[in-house]
Amino acid sequence: MKSESITRPARGEDKAPTPVWQPPRLGKGGPSPQVEQALSDVRSKIYPRSVSGIYAHWRIIMVFVTQAVFYGLPWLQWNGRQAVLFDLAARKFYIFGMVLWPQDVIYLAVLLVLSALSLFLFTAMAGRLFCGYACPQTVYTEIFMWVERKIEGDRIKRIRLDEAPWSWRKLRIKATKHIVWIFIAWWTGSTFIGYFAPIRELGMGLITFTLGPWQWFWMVFYSFATWGNAGFMREAVCKYMCPYARFQSVMVDDDTFVVTYDHVRGEPRGGRSRKIDHKEAGMGDCVDCSLCVQVCPTGIDIRDGLQYMCIGCGACVDACDQVMDKMGYDQGLIRYTSGRAITQRLTQQQARRRLLRPRVLIYWAILLAIAVAFVVSLSTRSTLRMDIIRDRGTLGREVPGGIIENVYRLQFINTAESDLVLELSAVGMPGLSVEDTGTGSSIVRLEAASNTLIPVVVKAPAAQAPPGLHNIALSGAGHYPQGGEIHVLEKTSFFVPR
Repeated sequence: MKSESITRPARGEDKAPTPVWQPPRLGKGGPSPQVEQALSDVRSKIYPRSVSGIYAHWRIIMVFVTQAVFYGLPWLQWNGRQAVLFDLAARKFYIFGMVLWPQDVIYLAVLLVLSALSLFLFTAMAGRLFCGYACPQTVYTEIFMWVERKIEGDRIKRIRLDEAPWSWRKLRIKATKHIVWIFIAWWTGSTFIGYFAPIRELGMGLITFTLGPWQWFWMVFYSFATWGNAGFMREAVCKYMCPYARFQSVMVDDDTFVVTYDHVRGEPRGGRSRKIDHKEAGMGDCVDCSLCVQVCPTGIDIRDGLQYMCIGCGACVDACDQVMDKMGYDQGLIRYTSGRAITQRLTQQQARRRLLRPRVLIYWAILLAIAVAFVVSLSTRSTLRMDIIRDRGTLGREVPGGIIENVYRLQFINTAESDLVLELSAVGMPGLSVEDTGTGSSIVRLEAASNTLIPVVVKAPAAQAPPGLHNIALSGAGHYPQGGEIHVLEKTSFFVPR
């Protein structure tokens, strides 16, 4: 067996290049060229070029839809109150006809599970479509860039304006842009606070400067975050801060539909005249115009393959299709398709049939099962909840008249939108009776969407109650004014002293 010697490069000799998979390291002489390039990419500003096309139209539609929901939802009214309100002070969440309490946190947990499964499903099928069309970072960046283009002009004009020395014209244009940006950001922050405080009262408090300190803080914080993220950080959030970009690769495979460059058809790339037959000249369909790079909001070249920085917005698809039309070539050099469709030359129909693979079907089955259980549980849940809290100071006592008393506190949560009248009773022992210690009656009244604590005393004849601990149940039966009966039952224990 021959031994292989390991030789080290002599001093002054060039070292072997760092493998692609190996992260760049800092040498003794300072940052390596890889680190310098990475830092330069972070500092450099991207000037995306405007583009029109089917996917640009879909992005505009999604901007209008998402913002109509976000800005309009807090203003909707339901039964004389705000339809959607997360009242943290009162610990109540109003969602149209539902009132959720801290005890309903299980529904929030299930909702998060549904969101995670939906993320896995949609990513396995179509990559980062959410990032490209519905993510708040993408939506507000699109809004801010639209304002920027209207005020400063398209890509070349913005580059020239930034490179020009400061003048009154440049100051006026920049100030106008930031004033509009700040107004949109402030409107967004105010609307966000409107989900946690009544938005109509919030507007009046904003005009009269009577908001609380926390309301001011979160309004300014969210406004500043919107202004900074959408106005300045933009693609840096998607490239360096978003965790979804980092782990999406484990959910994407060769059958996932993503924005893909058809390298088989496009290579070798290069400029040419429209009059020549490029196929006879041994050239691919890509004319190397770089428009796909110029319109990309994250500044990547999709021709280098799928990258984690790609948000799947389809801007490069629109730009490339326009170039193909001008050259007289078929569209789809860059398109939404799978990697397998490119390598195996599958048609779009054949590629779509491979979307319903086992992993996707399992995601669909689990998602539908949990969603159905979630909806059924919400629709069938009781609007009345009763919890029994024993008085630990007095377990049981005998009072004049041969009566044994146990004191309890009943916590009623009425999630309905109307008042409720309940009649209390107890079962489990002979002669049991229940009375409200405040009124001496077995009838209690609960306000709409209220959390009420009522002290009660449960009585039993001493002659019919042998000493010890007895299992009983307290119940409440009543009806709502608009109709509909309700009944609640909770088990507890009754103590009879010796």
